[in-house]
Amino acid sequence: MALLRLKGITKSFGAIHALNGVDIEIHPGEIVGLMGDNGAGKSTLVKIIAGNFPPTTGEIVLSDETVHFNQPLDARAKGIEIVYQDLALCDNLTAAENLFLGREIRKGIWPFRVMNYDAMFKKAGELFEELQSETRPRDIVRRMSGGQRQAVAIARTRLSRAKLVLMDEPTAAISVRQVEQVLALIRRLKQQGISVVLISHRMPDVFAVSDRVIVMRRGAKVADKEIKHTTPEEVTGLITGAIRAA
Repeated sequence: MALLRLKGITKSFGAIHALNGVDIEIHPGEIVGLMGDNGAGKSTLVKIIAGNFPPTTGEIVLSDETVHFNQPLDARAKGIEIVYQDLALCDNLTAAENLFLGREIRKGIWPFRVMNYDAMFKKAGELFEELQSETRPRDIVRRMSGGQRQAVAIARTRLSRAKLVLMDEPTAAISVRQVEQVLALIRRLKQQGISVVLISHRMPDVFAVSDRVIVMRRGAKVADKEIKHTTPEEVTGLITGAIRAA
């Protein structure tokens, strides 16, 4: 049974048709690479899944239930999390404080409830250990490497027990060593039964971790292939239009 099914998804912004009848399935514990040139419709599709805005037409089915997201909180409540390219972290806070930002653990009796930092640091440590990350709960984000920052953003999705994590260019602008750390984190999500949609322009990264690759061009899906049945050359041809469809 598919975790997520998109049926005939379209999205129009006035006279601009960003998506044209897109059908996609994502299965439990599967990593799917989503590729396409700028303007292909990747970001629009991901924002629809994440609840940033509704489709113009089409249906979103999550675990055999048709869902309607009016805001990102609706998608999060259903187990869908997104890690944006800029990570949306606060540089002046610790890893643990970023993890619990907006959903802090408190103690005491209202109206005298205060932050339970011990509980937050403990839970953050457990999540970083689960991801086998070197990131420590008390580390300040501004002093972290790109790979450590990604670990914080990914751990935040684990806090909500996500079923599906959407990752927007997670390996952009970081070093080769840090790329390997982030890819390892993505593999660990899969090992825990979590589905991942990896939006990326980096062909080696997609082929290193994905089970399937979906290619979009001009708002339409032009390919949906298992990684073992395609090549970087074919995917490149599909992205540029040198190959029409596969």
